[in-house]
Amino acid sequence: MSQPAPADQAAAEILCVGSELLLGNIVNSNARWLAEQLASLGIPHHRQQVVGDHRARLIAAVQSASRRCRLLITTGGLGPTPDDLTTEAIAAAFDTPLQERPEVWADIEAKLASRGRPPSQAVRRQALLPVGASVLPNPTGTAPGMIWTPVPGFTLLTFPGVPSEMKAMWRTTAAPWLRQSGLAQGVFASRILRFWGVSESSLAEQLEDLLASANPTVAPYAGAGEVTLRLTAAAADQGAAEALLEPLEAEVRARTGSTCFGGDEDSLASVVLAGLRQRGQTLAVAESCTGGGLGAALAAVPGASDVFLGGVIAYANAVKQQLLGVPAELLREHGAVSDPVARAMAEGVQRLTGSTWALAVSGIAGPGGGSPGKPVGLVHLALAGPRGCSSEGVRFGASRGRSWIQTLSIGESLNRLRLALD
Repeated sequence: MSQPAPADQAAAEILCVGSELLLGNIVNSNARWLAEQLASLGIPHHRQQVVGDHRARLIAAVQSASRRCRLLITTGGLGPTPDDLTTEAIAAAFDTPLQERPEVWADIEAKLASRGRPPSQAVRRQALLPVGASVLPNPTGTAPGMIWTPVPGFTLLTFPGVPSEMKAMWRTTAAPWLRQSGLAQGVFASRILRFWGVSESSLAEQLEDLLASANPTVAPYAGAGEVTLRLTAAAADQGAAEALLEPLEAEVRARTGSTCFGGDEDSLASVVLAGLRQRGQTLAVAESCTGGGLGAALAAVPGASDVFLGGVIAYANAVKQQLLGVPAELLREHGAVSDPVARAMAEGVQRLTGSTWALAVSGIAGPGGGSPGKPVGLVHLALAGPRGCSSEGVRFGASRGRSWIQTLSIGESLNRLRLALD
């Protein structure tokens, strides 16, 4: 049996259970979400681990954590199938028998009945918890979790792997419990700032002195064209932490200017739509190599329909001609991937929909189809608006593949409209 965790050890660890995580079948989004929640509660954690559906390895992982930390949060392995081993392995790790909880079984039966499903012995396994553990209720699913302190100074919180169930259980029971647990070491507040049109290295040079700050901290992350900065402050309470962030954010925005397009949950699409909405203007798109990705990015924003009128996926030259009115001579003389054709596409969809603005994309996303004059990664981006239409060819390169080129094409198109609106 494990010894109690020393009081000076790290507060929390996260253990995600499931062979599907190790095999790469699903992305481990639970660990990221839990880490953010722990930070918001002021509970530091220094380790995350993934273990497959293997009883002995699970037992070893739990026992090892009990010697390092005060709180272990697990996700996964609480279902009714034979490979759902988390509860049984945790009980075995501390030589504790399982017992059926009548109130848990009654809850499971009620939920199954409401769905028109008969109960089974396999599902009944979910009503078993170690002796002495408290139930962590599951408002939406059938698998409960537990809150258990098997040895002094070490507590376990278990959750199903289904993200929606885990989040509901966290918000309704776990977070309130943790706020009273004494594990918090102050409060952390974070903000995200988002950038387009600047590299991570260039941004780091502009903010070199701020990146060296200990509190608040500034951490850059690069994505597909977008660079993000996470600003994080620690303080005794939420108000004090937020107060530390205010001047830092103002300084970052002052230094970086128009390359900072938003923060937190903003996207280029949401910022563009908000700008159009403020002006009472509308947008339509014409796409070739992005195959509807630009329209999808806009339509993903709630409420987009009041300013985003729609678009045309004109992949074939015949569709460019018939729907968008691109002259055949332009296609013959310049080819589909060219400024004249991109401009004609933007003007065509603007005319077709009556929109204030129009974006058009035509390029070579690869992996084939390139030539010395028009290599893979060359994309022509056109913007039509109240003051006319312009187009420019941009070379994104071929090394990172088709999806990368399409993603950058979408982001760069939206960013050009954002800057035009500003």
